[in-house]
Amino acid sequence: MTKFKRSILAAAVLATGGTGALVATSTATAEFSGNITIASDYELRGFSETGGDAAIQGGFDYGHSSGFYVGTWASNLAGDGDPDPSYELDLYAGFADELANGLGYDVGYVYYFYPDADLDVGFGEIYGELSYDMFYGGVKVVVNEESDQELFESGSAYYYAGLDVPFADVYSAGFMVGHQTFDGDADSYEHYHASLSRHTESMGTFSMNLAYADVSGEDVRAYVAWSLDF
Repeated sequence: MTKFKRSILAAAVLATGGTGALVATSTATAEFSGNITIASDYELRGFSETGGDAAIQGGFDYGHSSGFYVGTWASNLAGDGDPDPSYELDLYAGFADELANGLGYDVGYVYYFYPDADLDVGFGEIYGELSYDMFYGGVKVVVNEESDQELFESGSAYYYAGLDVPFADVYSAGFMVGHQTFDGDADSYEHYHASLSRHTESMGTFSMNLAYADVSGEDVRAYVAWSLDF
């Protein structure tokens, strides 16, 4: 989704990093960059944020050679603003780099805004991720919230680990498992995500995705997506 998250469209060396995801190597050399995604669903941690409808998403980033980056990302949502939000706007900043031994890291803060919602649902997370070769893992913890919703309470955390495997030059396969905990009374759950991506030089990345949240009544979500970095 955003720079700090490992993307559902991530290539073997992810440039968008994380729930996607981000690979630290892109930030060290980048200056200004942008991205756009068109997907048949906006899936986040096993749940649809668009009610199963299509999503148009995109963002802009600035990365300094020191490893510092800052950016913004947005997507449409299922609501119409009255009272549920019709779009999400994320602002984030962090540091990412790769050490000489190949170990990458990405740490930062993101705030999720829902500007047109009649409900108070904004919240912020700190995040940290380590990556090595095709493997990665990290945690995201809610540290502040302006929400009356139990799920957004400070202390709620999402832990994840996965791998992205490139093959045949232009393909990559990925698998991730996550565990969501809540500081309130809501039950924790597991989240699983698998993807198959085809990367092209001029037309971006195409992917097929499957996601599942281990919550009563939730089914496997299947969706396709296309993304382009510029």
